[in-house]
Amino acid sequence: MSSSCPSRLPSLLLFASLLACLVGASMGSDFLQDFDITWGDQRAKILNGGQLLTLSLDKDSGSGFRSKNEYLFGRIDMQIKLVSGNSAGTVTTFYLSSQGSTHDEIDFEFLGNVTGEPYIMHTNVFSQGKGNKEQQFHLWFDPTKAFHTYSIVWNQQRIIFLVDNIPIRVFHNSESIGVPFPTKQPMRIYSSLWNADDWATRGGLVKTDWTQAPFTASYRNFNANACVWSPGSSCTSASPNSVQDSTWQAQALDASGRNRLRWVQQKYMIYNYCTDLKRFPQGIPAECKRSRFL
Repeated sequence: MSSSCPSRLPSLLLFASLLACLVGASMGSDFLQDFDITWGDQRAKILNGGQLLTLSLDKDSGSGFRSKNEYLFGRIDMQIKLVSGNSAGTVTTFYLSSQGSTHDEIDFEFLGNVTGEPYIMHTNVFSQGKGNKEQQFHLWFDPTKAFHTYSIVWNQQRIIFLVDNIPIRVFHNSESIGVPFPTKQPMRIYSSLWNADDWATRGGLVKTDWTQAPFTASYRNFNANACVWSPGSSCTSASPNSVQDSTWQAQALDASGRNRLRWVQQKYMIYNYCTDLKRFPQGIPAECKRSRFL
C-alpha cells in the first residue's frame, strides 16, 4: 500500500495518533466480527459462534482468511493448533502484510513434516518489498497436540516474535544505518493453509501424501491490542471504552526476556540469515552486526 496514515502526518501528530491507541482494539475472539474468509470455499469454517476457525487443505485447494481491520503497530496474538500426523508438503502461515510491490510483512510460517519429525517454524521480515531476513526454529513442544499462542509485537523500535510469550526473535529498527523498517504502511492479519511440496519439506524431496487429506489447522483466542487504521484518518481504537495494556508501544526485552531469547536461539534455532556467509560473501547485512540478544 503506497499511502498510510503516518505518511500524511508530521512526526508530532504521528506520536499523538499512537497515544490515542492507549486503549486497545479487537478484544475477545469473534472470528465472525474480526475476519473474512478470503479463499478456499467451504474449506475454511468459522464455528462455535465465532470462537473457533479452521482451515483445511485437500488436493484441489487450500484456504485462508484475513482481518477486516488494518493495523499500524500493536500486539497481535493468535492460538493455533497445527496440522497433525503426516503434514509433509503443507505450509500454515500467520502473518501481517500490506499490499503492493513495496509491501511490508511480518511472517510466521510453519513447514510440515512426516509423522514424528518436527515442524520448522520460519520467520521473516519484509520492508519496502525486501525480505531475505529469515530465521528458522524447531519448537520445544509438539504444536499439533494442543493450541499454542503465537504473537507479534510491532512498535516503532522493534518487532518481537513470541511463542507462548517466550521471545524467539527480535528485529530492531535500524533505519539509522540505512536498513528499511516497517513504520508507514498499515497491515492486515492473514493466515492460510496450502500445498508447497515443491519446497516445504526437505527442499521438496518429500511430497504431500494426499491419502492423509484433508489437512486441518485450528485457530482460537485471537486478540489485537493495536492501533486500527482507517483511510483518511489517524489510527484509532476499535474499542474506545475498553482500557487495555499499552506496553507494546515501547516493549523491549528485560534481562529475563533476553535469557529466554538466548535459550531459544541457542537450543532451537536451525537457520539464521545473519550467519549465512555463503549467502552473503560480501559481508553480513548491516542489521546483523548488533547483538541479537539486545
